[in-house]
Amino acid sequence: MPEPAANDDPGATRPPAVDATTHAGGAKIHELPSAKAPAPTAERPPRVAPAGEAPALAAAPPARRSRLRGVLLLLGPVVVIAAALGFYLLGGRYVSTDNAYVRADKLNIATQISGAVSDIPVHENQGVKKGDVIFRIDDAPYRIALAAAEAQLGATRNEIMTLQATYRQNIAQIEQAKIDVAFYETAFQRQQDLIKRGVSSQTLFDQAKHDLDAARERVTVAQRSAETVLAQLGGDAASDVGGNPRVRNAQAQVDGARRNLSLATIVAPINGIAANVSSLQIGQYLAAGQPAFSIVGSDDVWVDANPKETDLAGVKPGAKAHVTIDAYPGREWSASVASISPATGAEFSVLPAQNSSGNWIKIVQRVPVRLHVDHVEGAPQLRSGMSANVEIETGERRSLGGLFAALRHLLGL
Repeated sequence: MPEPAANDDPGATRPPAVDATTHAGGAKIHELPSAKAPAPTAERPPRVAPAGEAPALAAAPPARRSRLRGVLLLLGPVVVIAAALGFYLLGGRYVSTDNAYVRADKLNIATQISGAVSDIPVHENQGVKKGDVIFRIDDAPYRIALAAAEAQLGATRNEIMTLQATYRQNIAQIEQAKIDVAFYETAFQRQQDLIKRGVSSQTLFDQAKHDLDAARERVTVAQRSAETVLAQLGGDAASDVGGNPRVRNAQAQVDGARRNLSLATIVAPINGIAANVSSLQIGQYLAAGQPAFSIVGSDDVWVDANPKETDLAGVKPGAKAHVTIDAYPGREWSASVASISPATGAEFSVLPAQNSSGNWIKIVQRVPVRLHVDHVEGAPQLRSGMSANVEIETGERRSLGGLFAALRHLLGL
């Protein structure tokens, strides 16, 4: 009998496969599968893409990357050139440097006289005002010296007044001696006439001559005495006692002693802050000119910047500037260029560089620029030595023409 045809419907359910075992007799015994074993599932064959589809999908990512690379290659140089041009055109307006420091007056306080320290009314880092007493020197020796000078001045004044009186007396003696000379001249002439007529004796004539000579000698002595006194009076006996050279000298001694006494009290010459006060002790002997401690000024504060010499072309006195201090981030001070050094910083070094040797290397120098900082109420205190950042407005703007000229110069065109 012919076997039934197989079902061609792919959706029809196929019967489970039967394992056939052949025995010796040639008969086939069909065994059903165990109920516990799961039925095998038919695997769906992989889908075969239509012709031409697979190459298109594989080529899609490389194409996108290629287009992106092309865009970057075109736009990248443009962006870099634009950024460089912007930096060049905008960069010439400001000159900036971080080689800058806050400066202030720093005075080493020294005495003009010698002596032992008797009092120190200030302490370390204390603010002082101009004229405040900062320490004292034992003034007892200087008080004694002042008293001695004043006594000497009084004695000199009395001596001058005595000399003036003596001079007046000498003048009176001269006048009296001249009167006596006139009298004795008359008596001598009379005796001379009488002796010629033989009326008078030789003795009376000789006596008259002697009296005349004595009167003339008294005039000479009185004149010499007056000249001596006048010389001691400085050539002017009628002047005030205070105008006499000896009195002026004595008065100068008094003024010097009084000044030394006043210098025993040392006062602050400026407004500022006392520093290194601990180095001075009560009882310590200070020689004249020996520093005691320092005062750092608080009124006049400035910034010393050191820009490169190649950035100095547009910097002029009076140019506006902006200053920031490392110790106060976020705060900015307005400033202006006060002055520009006439030489580079290296010129003022102890051992200036010698560039005449054969191993010379060119190094960009820095030129000190001083900036005046505007005072702002309530701003943090600027302390000498603080690090600063400075930005100076030059007012200049670069142009493309200048860029092209620089390029032509560089290329030798």
